[in-house]
Amino acid sequence: MKVDYSIGEVAPYINWIYFFYAWGANGMPRAERRQLQAEAEQRLSRYDGRYRTHALFELSDARSEGDDIIVGGVRIPCLRQQEQGSDFLCLADFVGQQDKIGIFATTVDAGLETDFDGDPYEKMMMQLLADRLAEAAAERLHEQVRKSYWGYAPDEQLTIAEMLSERWQGIRPAVGYPSLPDTSLNFLLDQVLNLSQIGLRLTVSGAMKPHASVSGLMIAHPKARYFSVGKIAADQLADYARRRGIPVSLMRKFLGGNIQ
Repeated sequence: MKVDYSIGEVAPYINWIYFFYAWGANGMPRAERRQLQAEAEQRLSRYDGRYRTHALFELSDARSEGDDIIVGGVRIPCLRQQEQGSDFLCLADFVGQQDKIGIFATTVDAGLETDFDGDPYEKMMMQLLADRLAEAAAERLHEQVRKSYWGYAPDEQLTIAEMLSERWQGIRPAVGYPSLPDTSLNFLLDQVLNLSQIGLRLTVSGAMKPHASVSGLMIAHPKARYFSVGKIAADQLADYARRRGIPVSLMRKFLGGNIQ
């Protein structure tokens, strides 16, 4: 399923905390932060109608098999926490034997990243806003999935502030983030979604272009929670590479920050 959103539709879902963090504005006086947000909001209003955000979503039958999630004919290997003191969690723990899972991607019109090259300040502003709009589109899509498209929480009544605090049921782990750190998983998601439908292409490492894009899974299990895989040892690296069908030497490059 493909969904397009205007800037105006998703702007209310922007988490400004991350915008300020990316700008390096956390130490700014409050008045300056307000002025910065006002400038950003002016641009959102100015470019509403010129640029759009885009989303893809598929709801599929799924089951867990060891530390893998099987979605149709696609096997999505996951990593399990190994460090002492962790709960030894794996995303596959939250998918049953006869279950469903959502697979999604969101992005922005490429022009938000390329049309402002002549002005360094404007380029930085629009790049950071593009990042936030892609995340906001994922937030809006997930709300619609929970309440309608999948409908596992049809009576949910959350404010946007509560959504940004992740008060909803389930989790939305994104590729490249702590519980799903291998960006090359985007190649598997592409097999399900056909990312080119929304103008997304993948680099040799699985990173998405435009940069302002998000992809991942939607898991409905009421006890599902976020976690960081953290460091993994050589045994899990080898097992994961086998399950991914990728040589260990290449997998090491994809997971360098997670290897002990």
